[in-house]
Amino acid sequence: MEIYVAYKDYDWMMRMVETLLETIAKAVNGSTQAQVGDNIIEFAGPYERISMYDSIKKYTGIDVSEMDEVALRKVCKNMGIETDDYMGKGKIIDEIFGEKVEANLIQPTYITDYPIEMTPLAKKHRSKEGLVERFELFVNGKEIANAYSELNDPIDQRERFEEQLKLAARGDDEAMALDEDFLRALEYGMPPTSGLGIGIDRLTMLLTNQPSIQEVLFFPQMKPEH
Repeated sequence: MEIYVAYKDYDWMMRMVETLLETIAKAVNGSTQAQVGDNIIEFAGPYERISMYDSIKKYTGIDVSEMDEVALRKVCKNMGIETDDYMGKGKIIDEIFGEKVEANLIQPTYITDYPIEMTPLAKKHRSKEGLVERFELFVNGKEIANAYSELNDPIDQRERFEEQLKLAARGDDEAMALDEDFLRALEYGMPPTSGLGIGIDRLTMLLTNQPSIQEVLFFPQMKPEH
């Protein structure tokens, strides 16, 4: 599910998500709590909020906020995290976060203020240099929702695409292509907008205590077994 709304503020959007999930949990289980494996998840808000950098520091003791790519690679080596030559700064930080932070985020937690390298389509943070206006909601060690302010500056967006091309030249298969049609559309104009995507399948898994996504998707059950 994706929702696009005019930008208000993230506090409003986060509270909206909390109200939404709390209401759904009550409708499904009659309670704001849900048993997920060995964990009891509390969907009633407010949820913890912590920045990407602070979450890494909390669970590793290392402040990566001012590190360049070389220093980040050394951190990964010391922690036994494998990296590839094509990985840029953003992807390395994401690797550290995935290996050392995600599994600890059992209760609903918002991760905020992502490095600019990680989100090429998000608007720059209004008060924090080098970050973008983005948050993700994690529950039981998995991402459930993703939201950010849509970048509507065509000059900034072109520069981000060009950085992505450099990563692609290094071998990053996930790097974005330079989209001239999209840039032309931005030049005509795009209103201030924020996008929110909620993973309905993962949310359904949580609320029904299902370990496999196939248990909550209807169509795989319609296929005959051979």
